[in-house]
Amino acid sequence: MKNLKNRSLGDKIFDNLLDRIQSGEFAPGYALNESLLAKEFGTSRGPIREALRRLQGIQLVSRESFLKTRVTKISAQGIDELFQMREALEGYACRLAAKNMTTEEINSLKKELKLADSEPLNSLKVNVPDFHYKIVISSRNSRIIEALCGDLYHLLRIYRRWAGETVGRHPQAHKEHWEILRAIELRDQYLSESLMRSHIARARELLNVTPTNS
Repeated sequence: MKNLKNRSLGDKIFDNLLDRIQSGEFAPGYALNESLLAKEFGTSRGPIREALRRLQGIQLVSRESFLKTRVTKISAQGIDELFQMREALEGYACRLAAKNMTTEEINSLKKELKLADSEPLNSLKVNVPDFHYKIVISSRNSRIIEALCGDLYHLLRIYRRWAGETVGRHPQAHKEHWEILRAIELRDQYLSESLMRSHIARARELLNVTPTNS
């Protein structure tokens, strides 16, 4: 994630548009007009285009004929493929975290989970590292980190959030986080991977997507 002091106007506009897509203010199919957005942000169209290109790169917006840009309507198959990727990569990242995570990192994550025990499990802001983000970082595998913690991270979080909004999912997901962390603390690599894969598979099922043939 970028240092806040070095963030460009394009970065700030990207975050603003991302938040509005996440909240549903800009629903799938919503047209994003560069001129109107430039007027809203009091800037030229350059930073707007920069932000829209990034959103297009993670498949949150699509550019149609005559350069009309809309919030993407992702198919059930597209969502399912994202969760298949998450299950494979995050599962293995969790296995590596059980080997590489320091005791200090484990204790820090335990403190965060304990704080959440007595608080509503509201979604964190996009720029705040979360449980999954920290597990991936702790894998120490630069390729996996790049795949899951770059711009694609924002797209993955949107669908994780939608799955988490299912009634009763937040408490269950929190319980599963504890189980995963305990397995990591025991340095049980295979159990850690298995628990993470099951955790993501449950979220995938809650989105009611039709599994692709595998």
